[in-house]
Amino acid sequence: MPDFDKQSYWHQRFESETAFEWLIPSSTFMPLLEPFLNKLPGSDARILHLGFGTSDLQVQLRTRGFANITNVDYEPLAIERGRHLEMTVFGDVSMQYITADATHLDSVPAISSQKYHLVIDKSTADAISCAGDDAVLAMAQGIHRSLADDGVWISVSYSAFRYDNPQLPFDVEVIANLPTAKARATDPDIYHYCYLLRPKPRV
Repeated sequence: MPDFDKQSYWHQRFESETAFEWLIPSSTFMPLLEPFLNKLPGSDARILHLGFGTSDLQVQLRTRGFANITNVDYEPLAIERGRHLEMTVFGDVSMQYITADATHLDSVPAISSQKYHLVIDKSTADAISCAGDDAVLAMAQGIHRSLADDGVWISVSYSAFRYDNPQLPFDVEVIANLPTAKARATDPDIYHYCYLLRPKPRV
């Protein structure tokens, strides 16, 4: 299995990759996000997008009317590509791009000084899980501290057990089972999962 938790893997991959959507296209993810986007306090709501890689999800969010978006990735090449994509689509760059480790969000002042109304990841937690359950827990704890009072985290994962950790500071709900494509009609049903994570009260 590739070392998805290692920055070196992503650097090598992004040297040639310009566009890729993990698990589901952004166009499939957006309708799942829509009920939560509708509840945000306005177009200036703070959105944290973790592990955006070579996705175009941030472009779709800006097209939807949100620009106060912080896009975070482990690999600087993703930052360059994200800024270039935004400039190509909109003619300017208004979103924020930060190189950071999603398991150490507290160490990034530009992130830890904010409170986000919505946190999004699409298989980022899956990649981080290659470093073990403690890494996923560290990511979750950092997100928990970064959320506004009514904020939520929406996560897409290939695992039905990604957040089965009693130490997790979130109440977890699967809001969509996403069927994967079959090569043959007789193939077994395999799903990806869209999770809604609501923070447990801070103590």
